[in-house]
Amino acid sequence: MRGRLLAAVAVVLTLAIGAASAAARPAAPAKSQADKLTVWLMGDAQSNWPEAVAAATAAFKQQHSGWDVDVQYQSWGDYKTKFEATLAGGSGPDVIEFGNTDVPKYSAAGALAPLNRADYPNSRTWLSGLAAAGSYNGRLYAVPYYAGARAVIYRTDQYRAAGIRSTPKTLAQFNAAGLKLVKRYGGSKNANYSAVYFPGRYWYAAMSFVYDWGGRIATFRNGRWVGTLNEGKAIAGLTAWRNTARLLSRANKTGDEAHPQQALVFAKGSVGSFIGNGWEWPYALDPKVGNPALDGKIGAYPMPSHVRGRYMPTFLGGSNLAIPTTSKQKALAADWIAAFTSTANMTRMAVSGGVIPNTTTLARINASKPTLAPFAEAAKYSWFVPSTPNWANVESANVLQNMLSAILRNPRQTSVYAKRASDQITQILNS
Repeated sequence: MRGRLLAAVAVVLTLAIGAASAAARPAAPAKSQADKLTVWLMGDAQSNWPEAVAAATAAFKQQHSGWDVDVQYQSWGDYKTKFEATLAGGSGPDVIEFGNTDVPKYSAAGALAPLNRADYPNSRTWLSGLAAAGSYNGRLYAVPYYAGARAVIYRTDQYRAAGIRSTPKTLAQFNAAGLKLVKRYGGSKNANYSAVYFPGRYWYAAMSFVYDWGGRIATFRNGRWVGTLNEGKAIAGLTAWRNTARLLSRANKTGDEAHPQQALVFAKGSVGSFIGNGWEWPYALDPKVGNPALDGKIGAYPMPSHVRGRYMPTFLGGSNLAIPTTSKQKALAADWIAAFTSTANMTRMAVSGGVIPNTTTLARINASKPTLAPFAEAAKYSWFVPSTPNWANVESANVLQNMLSAILRNPRQTSVYAKRASDQITQILNS
């Protein structure tokens, strides 16, 4: 895959002289060169916040008289294949939406134009996880668009019955509340009860503990990637995760959050809480697969940090917006992205689409909506995987999943398994 992509980009760079090193905002082309900007967005925008798309286009056309915008809606299943075909042909969109984890591959391949962060609204307060996803080797290649985040989804009725009067504000309080739940619902009454459902291979949530303690999965040092899960701060985070999971969870040590799907396990009643995405709350209530009787008995709150006053960093899903090197209208493309990601449009997306806007300044835009507000609050602290195209190979090799499962089964060997994982990550990221 990467070889095919790099070959395609080589053709692009041959056809488009200097494209990869072009300035982020060259002079806008004359009307005679082109009169239409082509934008690729996913169908989510068409379905959920069309007014934001229309407002961005109207603002752009007011700024650039005589120009039009052709917004073409794509599907997640084939947009990358279509994009790579346009690279090979030297043509394609002027603006393209990427899933945030896809950006590093195309940035590294030279397929995206470098951008000036200061040209875009709220760039000083972007969600750090999305900003990291759009950056490569210290340069910005994709502007944060919108996000989804994880928070603690919990049974409000069980919390009340166990005497938990308020949601925990620190990890210590979270563990103490979990022990109350276990005392009330677990033990001899239900040996399979989990105060928090934490399967062994749930690496997205486990790595939040690592980042909460200031650790990292890997860092770039002296021109190469180095796995750092065996270093002090990462070990502290892994130890805290291990202790919480072993103390409060009876989930499968070799399972993950999707096998079985954790929201459906939660719906069956032997789980007090789980760390999940916003969409998992309504999924747990789905009458076809979940339990509608839980309606009115579910709440959410950001996973508390071990430091009072903070939340545990969450991994962000979501999207970024980029400008391909093949675009002949990079300055205009930058202007459309700036209009689309304005504060007004971010507000529209959050209110009508229920997504998390790209800036922490709007974290409370849906404060009155309990199914949205906790997840937006959680996104104020976030992390992202190492920004390198080889990261996908770490995921496919199940390095983190295998390490976590092994630690839960052999907790005294935490440092050994962390060192083994770090060595694998170093080898994969530098191969």
